[in-house]
Amino acid sequence: MRDVISLGALGMICDPSRAAALGQLDGFIRVAGLYARDRNHVKSGHPSVSRLAPAIRHRLITEDEVVSAVLRVQPFGRVEKFIQEVYWRRYWKSWLALRPQIWSDYLNTLAEIPQDPLVRLIEISQSGNAVIDHFANELVTTGYLHNHARMWFAAWWVHEARLPWQCGAAFFFRYLLDGDPASNTLSWRWVAGHQTIGKTYLARRANLEKYLAPDLLNSMATGLTAFEHPHALLPESSAKPEITGNNAPIESLSSSTATGLWIHEEDLSVETSPLGLQAFSAIIVTGDVETWSCHRFPKAKQQWLADALQDAAARAELRWNAPVLLETRQSNTDALLRWAKTNQLNEVAAIRPEIGPLHDSLTPLRAALSQAGIRLVLIERPEDLSIRNFATGGFFQFWERIRKNLFATHTRGDSSKPQQLSFEFPR
Repeated sequence: MRDVISLGALGMICDPSRAAALGQLDGFIRVAGLYARDRNHVKSGHPSVSRLAPAIRHRLITEDEVVSAVLRVQPFGRVEKFIQEVYWRRYWKSWLALRPQIWSDYLNTLAEIPQDPLVRLIEISQSGNAVIDHFANELVTTGYLHNHARMWFAAWWVHEARLPWQCGAAFFFRYLLDGDPASNTLSWRWVAGHQTIGKTYLARRANLEKYLAPDLLNSMATGLTAFEHPHALLPESSAKPEITGNNAPIESLSSSTATGLWIHEEDLSVETSPLGLQAFSAIIVTGDVETWSCHRFPKAKQQWLADALQDAAARAELRWNAPVLLETRQSNTDALLRWAKTNQLNEVAAIRPEIGPLHDSLTPLRAALSQAGIRLVLIERPEDLSIRNFATGGFFQFWERIRKNLFATHTRGDSSKPQQLSFEFPR
């Protein structure tokens, strides 16, 4: 696989620091009122969207910060569509937290699928279709795709190429800077007809011709015929997943023991969480290098993550005035054990990661720390906990509850009706 993502190209998307993300947000909120009109248009450089998804995914900035910043400048009715997009990501995370078996099933199935030579050709932009090759190259070289391009790509992969959706999800997860387990996995399930029973997504030539910028459309013209008469590949069977996940027990820190702070790549603005009010005698910031290796993250994506971790470490040192260790070579278990023992800690606190690879590692990590006499305390952000159980049904039901709260908090006399909802890959 090529490993040619350039950090210069990534800078066009989102630089890996909180300050850069806040600056990018500040620039976007001035034009956020145009988002609903322009968001579906795919243009070079993606000027019609915020390009903040990588920062939000790793919480260099939080969803609530983004929404609050936008609503301080724009009336609710003008930016409701953008806010919906922010909450799609939170909906997917909440939905998967209530049904964690879907993540396990995805991984188990992916491990059993034999490698198809066409998958390899697609990944190196040699599928033979100009549309797919263009977007595969953009994904590999920039770590980003416009939402509409993601949907077209996934629809072609599943319904035209008839490839397993799990392999497509793995390809996106490997390269997307904003790829997270919930949003990515469940979006691919939706396209394939597993997420909403009886519904798939098909990419049609007319849709590409409507929303692709003329220069891009001309460069892909030979590939458009594959989108003229799409036929859905319906899943053989899809049962409605049971809600099996329960809210984890509320954990609290001890007030009379040596406690350290663990910052991981799932939440890189811990100072904005309840842990920001606590005192810590030592801090460690770790990259999930086992996931980077297992899922074959390219070197430049690893570098983006390492730079984001470095930014979090620098902010943590300023906030807590405590020694900070940045570790991006050892496994989390090895790094945390050595660090906790060196600093004679009895307790390690962290933000609880959402369902995904890092969450999967918590049980053995907790056991290893416990064996050394060290307690792992995982804290939830209240804003996550408060909406998780809203995701028992579909997004419309979830959004209505969110909208009611946002509307009451941020509007004065804005009687805008809810905008029409549509499925989106989070961006």
